[in-house]
Amino acid sequence: MSQPKKVLHIITVSFVINHFFGKQFKYLSEKSGNAYFLACSDSAEFEKWKDELDYTPFPVEITRSISPLKDLKAIYQLYRYIRKEKFDYVIAHTPKGGMVGMLSSFFAGVHNRVYFRHGIIYETSSGVKRMLLKNIDRLSGVLAKRVVCVSRGVQTITLRDHLNRADKNTILGKGTCNGVDALGRFNPDRYTEAERNDLKKAYNITADDFVLGYVGRLVHDKGIDELVAAWQLVRNQRKNVKLLLVGPFEERDSVSKVTQDIIAQDATIIHTGYVPDSGPFFSIMDTFVLPTYREGFPTVALEASSMKLPVIITQATGCEEAIEDGLTGKFITHDLDSIVKAILYYVDAPDIKKLHGNNGRAFILQYFEQSIVWDEISKKLGY
Repeated sequence: MSQPKKVLHIITVSFVINHFFGKQFKYLSEKSGNAYFLACSDSAEFEKWKDELDYTPFPVEITRSISPLKDLKAIYQLYRYIRKEKFDYVIAHTPKGGMVGMLSSFFAGVHNRVYFRHGIIYETSSGVKRMLLKNIDRLSGVLAKRVVCVSRGVQTITLRDHLNRADKNTILGKGTCNGVDALGRFNPDRYTEAERNDLKKAYNITADDFVLGYVGRLVHDKGIDELVAAWQLVRNQRKNVKLLLVGPFEERDSVSKVTQDIIAQDATIIHTGYVPDSGPFFSIMDTFVLPTYREGFPTVALEASSMKLPVIITQATGCEEAIEDGLTGKFITHDLDSIVKAILYYVDAPDIKKLHGNNGRAFILQYFEQSIVWDEISKKLGY
C-alpha cells in the first residue's frame, strides 16, 4: 500500500461543495488513508460540513470576479499554507479557483498540480473580456500537471483553443467531476408519499398538477429568460401546470426585469429561492428542464435523471453527454417553440414520461453513480 498523502482542494464558494465532492473525501480516505483539506471563502456551511464530509477547512477569500489585490492576497495566503502543510497534491477547481490554486502551488513547489476545468467560462463572452477569461484559463492549464475536463465537449474546446498541452487532459469515465449520490440524496425511494404531499401542500401544488422543475441559479446564461417566456405559452395551452424554480436570483448575468416580474406575479410559477437540499424538490417534479447556454457538464441534469425525471436540455457544451436523446429526455434549442413542444410532449404523454424517467435512473446507475467516478479519480489521478 502506498504512503498516505496530504491533498488540498481549492474552490471559491461553499455552495458547490456537495456538487463537487459530496462524501468523496471520506470514501477515498477509507481506501487510501489520505488526508483531505479544503480551501474556500469562509461561510457557515464551510465550517458546518467539515466533520460530515471529512475535510480540514482553510478559510481564504477567493472572489469569483477579477479583483487583483484580493487575488494576490489569496495567492500569498495559499502559498504560505501549502508550504506549511507540505501537501502532496493541490487540486484547484473553476477558472478563478484554478488561477489562484495553480499559481500558489507552483510557487510553493508542489509537483502534483491538478486543474479541474468545469466549463468554458468565456463561451458566452466577447471582446476584451473573452480574451482575458481565456488567458486566465490558459494560465491554469499551463501551470497544471494534469487537467481534468469534465466532458468531451470541454476537452474539444480545450484542444481547439490550445488551453494546455493535449497530453495533460483526462476525462473521468463518461464525464462529470463527482458523479451523483444515486443511492442516497438522489434516490427517489428515499422520499415517502407523505413527505412529498406535505411539500406540495406547502407550495400550493395539487395532486392533479404537472410540475416542470428547474434547479440552479436564476441567471440569463441558464436560459431562464427563454424558459419563462415559453412558460407563458404553456400555461395558456394546458391547465393544471406549475413551473417550480429552485434557486436564487443573482445580480451577475441577471435575468431581465420582465422575467423577474413574471416570476413574482404568475400564480403558476413557484420560486423557492435558495434551498440547502434540492433532493426533496426533485421528488415533487414530473419533468426537469435546463435551457442553458453554457455548461461544462450539468451535474443537476444527472441528479434529475437519478430521481427518475425526464430531462429537457439544450446541447450546450457537455449537455449532449448528460442524456440519451429520446430515451432519457429530449434536446431543445433556445427557440420558444422548441421549448414549448418538449414540455407539452411530457405533459401529454405520462407513459413516455415514466419510461424516460426510469431509463434515466438506469443510465445514472450504470455510468455516473458517485463511487464509479471516485474510483476513476483514485485510478487516474492517484489521490
